Amino acid sequence: MTKTIRPRRSVLYMPGSNARAQEKAKTLVADALILDLEDAVAPDAKQEARAIVCANAASGEYGNREIIIRVNGLDTPWGRDDIAAAAAAKPDAILLPKVESAGQVMELEGIMSAAGAGPEVSIWCMMETPLGILKAEEIAASSPRVECFVMGTSDLVKDLQAQHTTLRLPVITSLGLCLLAGRAYGLTVLDGVYLDLADEDGFLASCVQGLELGFDGKTLIHPKQLAPTNDVFAPSIEEVAHARKVIVAFEEAEAQGKGVVLVEGKLIENLHVEIAKSKVAMADAIQAMAE
Repeated sequence: MTKTIRPRRSVLYMPGSNARAQEKAKTLVADALILDLEDAVAPDAKQEARAIVCANAASGEYGNREIIIRVNGLDTPWGRDDIAAAAAAKPDAILLPKVESAGQVMELEGIMSAAGAGPEVSIWCMMETPLGILKAEEIAASSPRVECFVMGTSDLVKDLQAQHTTLRLPVITSLGLCLLAGRAYGLTVLDGVYLDLADEDGFLASCVQGLELGFDGKTLIHPKQLAPTNDVFAPSIEEVAHARKVIVAFEEAEAQGKGVVLVEGKLIENLHVEIAKSKVAMADAIQAMAE
């Protein structure tokens, strides 16, 4: 289970230097927005992008959408200044690229704290290198601020000298290791992006595969990907109705001192009830976001 019931079905990257796109994002049906100072920004535009992103993050004009700032790496000329400025803007989270150790997380946290980021500003970690994948458990356990793993499958495929395939077999082991570490430490884990915007069927299949593997949501590169992602990662009407039935039946059985509960002929145990409560809570949170 994750630490939060905040919906993170669809998490859209927004180029940090594109003020117009960030303005449009205020009307999109994304659960979360990653305002990106790293890959999406040319070196000569880094400082301008930082000012745009931090002003938008601090504006409070994105409604219920979760706002994350992806900073440049600690080993770059911009990383530390990005972190300090992002911390002052107080987004929901700061996303560090290419995380490969607990030490990097603690260094990030130190800069955040010095810049005035309260405990409500969480840390998200890009998991996108072979060493980072191998250190997934260490990274997940490194700080109470760590709340989310974001899979960077494009860089990972490149570093593995692998290929992008339909079933993603070259990265299945990496995805699984991060899911294991994330679940062990109560983190949200988000699937990587799908690069072919013209391949709608392939994108939908990728979403379904991500759901089946256990991801909480998917990172996206274009607004056209939002609606299908939200549909796949939201519990269906039927699932929520069944979950409510399970909860009611279990509570009634407990009140009567019964140790066995059957719903539609199936034995219900504590684990099933916890899953049911999670589905209902997610459905309620999604509804609240839409209001």
